[in-house]
Formats: sequence, C-alpha cells, structure tokens
Amino acid sequence: MRFMSLTCVAAFSLISIQANAAFLGSAQAFGVLAGSTVTNTGPTTISGSVGVWPGTAITGFYPPGTITNGSFYAGNAVAQQAQADSLTAFNALASMAPTTILTGINLGGLTLTPGVYFFASSAFLTGTLTLDAQGDPDALFVFQTVSTLISASNSSVLTINGADDCNVYWKVGSSATLGTDSAFQGNIIADASITMNTRASLIGGRALALNGAVTLDSNIIEAGCLETIPAPATATLALLTFGTAGLRRRR
Repeated sequence: MRFMSLTCVAAFSLISIQANAAFLGSAQAFGVLAGSTVTNTGPTTISGSVGVWPGTAITGFYPPGTITNGSFYAGNAVAQQAQADSLTAFNALASMAPTTILTGINLGGLTLTPGVYFFASSAFLTGTLTLDAQGDPDALFVFQTVSTLISASNSSVLTINGADDCNVYWKVGSSATLGTDSAFQGNIIADASITMNTRASLIGGRALALNGAVTLDSNIIEAGCLETIPAPATATLALLTFGTAGLRRRR
C-alpha cells in the first residue's frame, strides 16, 4: 500500500498547537458539544462537560446517561463560547499544510508517525489504525477530511511509543460516524453532526459538532487534558447542573 508524502511540512502549525496546552480554548472542558441537540440512549458515561449551542436540547441523561468532571450547558453563554472556540480550532486545523495525502486509502492496518494527513473526500477506518509517537509524548497527529469520517464496527485507533491521545485531532468537513463497538481516540471536530453507534468509545478526546447533533448510544467518552471553564463576563447559569465535580487537566 502506497501513499503520497508532500515536501511541504506544517511544522509551524504543529508547534503552535504543541505550545498551547488549551488549543481548543474553552471547548477543552467539554466531552460533548453540539450545535443543535445532544441525544443519548442507554448508559453512556462522559468525563467532561456536555453542551449545546445555539440549540437548547440535551436529552437522555440522569437517567440513563451520566457525566463526571463537568456540567451541562444548554443554549447559554458558556456553550456559545465553546462553540466559537471549536470553530477557531476547526479553521486552524483546516489551514494546516498536509504532510501526507491519504485520499482513497483506508486507515485500517496503517501505522502512522506524527504529521498532517489529508483526505480529499471521506476517511474510512476498518480494522486498527496505529499512531506511533516514536518516543515523543508531544507528538501531534492531525487528520483533515473534506467530507465524512466513518469507522466500521469493531475498528480501533491504537497509540504507541508515548503517543498521547490528547494530541490527536480529526477535522471533519461534514459528519462523523463511529461504528458499533469501535474504540476511537482523539478530538473530533465536525462541521455537521457526530454519531456514536452502540458501545462505541472515544478516549482522550471529545465529540464537537459545530452545526448539527451529537447522537449517543451506550458510549464511553473520556475527554483528555480537561481544562476548567472560565466564568463568563456576565454570569449565566447552565440550564442543567448535574455532575458538577471540578474539572481537572489530565496529562
């Protein structure tokens, strides 16, 4: 299997992300953030806050879904700022020069080193993708798709040799779908929606949908490198305030 490497390297952008521990801004505090709705079915567990803006609907928690290390923010100033910060991060990721073109290549079975990987259409994962940091705990992996991101059932992302799942970013041009029982890692920022099918997991990252819904079903989401949400200039209470344990950054 062959893929094209480019001579232009996005070193400056990679260094910029590495130098900024909270690259996602206030969205760094969220495990799930949607534009329209957050809908859950089954005993989903989320580490990190859950928010929606400009929509206001968060359903399917307490019961059956639960969150820790965060709160609910529905249609308020906190969620609005997190969406603004997510969009800034999305645009920054989109502007990075690719180091490798993977258009038309399934990610399953590949072992990739740090870099910026570009898909001119959709990205598919069937099987296991291995991310090898080569001993660098600050190694960054950025994936850019013009269209969708789709993982098949029972697929997985594996990090090795010091790779930190906090430093994995998926910029998705439309929608992302994680298949049943798939084990994903990293931060997904999708322009439209994110769907996590039954028992899919997302470790060390977050599901951030800029305009559409986040749909959950008996999932596990553990947001890595959590940051405290700063108080807005004008205090606005979350519409839902379950699971208000203080946020902690994980390294």
